[in-house]
Amino acid sequence: MSDQIVNKVAQSGLVTLNLEHYFPEGEASYLDIKDQLFMGMILKEKDFRAWVKEHDWDQYDNKYVGIGCSADAIIPTWAYMLLTSKLQPVCKSVFFGTVAEFEFVQWERALSEVDPEEFRDKKVVIKGCSDKEVPPFAYVKITELLIPVVQSLMYGEPCSTVPVYKKKKG
Repeated sequence: MSDQIVNKVAQSGLVTLNLEHYFPEGEASYLDIKDQLFMGMILKEKDFRAWVKEHDWDQYDNKYVGIGCSADAIIPTWAYMLLTSKLQPVCKSVFFGTVAEFEFVQWERALSEVDPEEFRDKKVVIKGCSDKEVPPFAYVKITELLIPVVQSLMYGEPCSTVPVYKKKKG
């Protein structure tokens, strides 16, 4: 009998998929214009343009920036266009919406680029522990994407997995 240690995980043929590798690098922030509203309800063009002119746009350098208004007010479309014209030269990308909405769209975009054929007939483990928070909808999306092609799908770490799906034989 040999005292050699055998790495059964390495021999199992499991493929680990780490979802955090699909999300774009960079910080996201939200520019809420509610504080620029007169009486919390009205956007006055002259005041808004003065604020835009004086605002420190460099704070958004190399960030993803969401723009919007959390107050229940009607904001003219040109206001968002004006903000975009100031943000676009300094940030990575401008989007309309909150950081949470941005993350949802980014996860959708990133996971749509996954080629399920790379995982055809394989035993796949979707990594559970990550340095970045991976939202539940990303796990739902990747599960939906992989179920038609994988032999089996698990969640967790290769040494300790939770079975999610196993292809029926025959």
